Amino acid sequence: MAVIRVDGDRFARAKRAFTTRRVPVNDMKTLINGHLTPVSGDLVLASIQQIGKQRKIEQWNGRRAQLLPGDEILVCYGSRYAPDQYEAIISEDLGLCDLVAAGGLASREVTRHDKMLPPTMIMPIGIVGDENGKRLNVADYRISYESSNKPIKVVVVVGTAMNSGKTFTAASIIHSFKSTPYRVAGIKATGTGAGGDVFLFEDMGADVVLDFTDGGFSSTYLQLDEDIERTTLALIDHAARQNCDFAIVEIADGLRHKETETLLRSKSLQARVSGVVFGAYDAMGAIAGHDLLREWGYKVLAISGQLTRSPLAMRELANVLETEIITPFQIQAGALLPTIIGSNGFNGSKMYNGNTQKKFIDIDPKSILYPLGNTNNVAVTGQGDAQHFGLHDHDFGVDDTEDDDGFPGPSQVLKLG
Repeated sequence: MAVIRVDGDRFARAKRAFTTRRVPVNDMKTLINGHLTPVSGDLVLASIQQIGKQRKIEQWNGRRAQLLPGDEILVCYGSRYAPDQYEAIISEDLGLCDLVAAGGLASREVTRHDKMLPPTMIMPIGIVGDENGKRLNVADYRISYESSNKPIKVVVVVGTAMNSGKTFTAASIIHSFKSTPYRVAGIKATGTGAGGDVFLFEDMGADVVLDFTDGGFSSTYLQLDEDIERTTLALIDHAARQNCDFAIVEIADGLRHKETETLLRSKSLQARVSGVVFGAYDAMGAIAGHDLLREWGYKVLAISGQLTRSPLAMRELANVLETEIITPFQIQAGALLPTIIGSNGFNGSKMYNGNTQKKFIDIDPKSILYPLGNTNNVAVTGQGDAQHFGLHDHDFGVDDTEDDDGFPGPSQVLKLG
């Protein structure tokens, strides 16, 4: 093993990825190389060898910087689980590997979806160390794991799989709270480090935004179950200490993904959760996920996600499921707030105050399933109305900064009467 002292300007000039955002450049003093086995969360300085799918890197501030062969980048080691993109595992040495996520994840591709190009190839120069030659790892810069006794109501958003609409649904719930006096946190509990989801939560009005990188992970794939559970609870407690009344917690991938299932089966998490909103891609997935969540002991508040882009798919589901089926745009307009908050308010506050009172609509699923009928409250529309709201397909689609986004564009928009 060799420890080489490095001019701090070299780290400052490198393109620093989102996954490294909590680590100050001033702490980066050395490079460690030789016969080393990297671990998840280790910072690594690497050079671009061959451009593949990842043509840009999402930097610590959200800016997406163009990549060119020879560029030096600061990223983190971590494994990746993304059925629509890549599975990748941390390499056992500092040899040639891949940039498997533009948010800044160094790993070796194991498999990829057949629509994916090979990932961008990178060569590690060395693991980043402090002035004493100790490895820098994002876990060293995580938030406090101090517990909180402050009350906070937790709603979890999960789905059938990657790209089922979870992130946009969670962001829509967050946005709905802008009409209330409550403080709301948006939390991404699991996934691959990237800024797209947390930036969306912030844009949609979250008072506090957190993700697993704040909890010390570059990626949660193949992390210990107890560590993921402890980190998720710590993120919720941190939001409570920031005086948030509600936490909207998105858990990545599908219910049968190992880390997702294990976390949802956690009795400690279940004790904190008041209800679940489920994002589904089709009726069959919605029914299976709904029933599984109830089997695990959760109250399913509503079904949303990609399925709600299709009135026909919603009708198919409504014929067999009593649970409310609701579009993200209805959620944004406040249709779920009475269910989430309750008629008596929360934390000593009523649901409305004099300046924030908003008209809510009782949603009958069948009122949006038959667009040719009398639908005074809801219009089934196309991309014209979506663009009126400033929304485009690429705003909610999958790109290489995200492991689990997923609402490519609206087909139903709620009209307030």
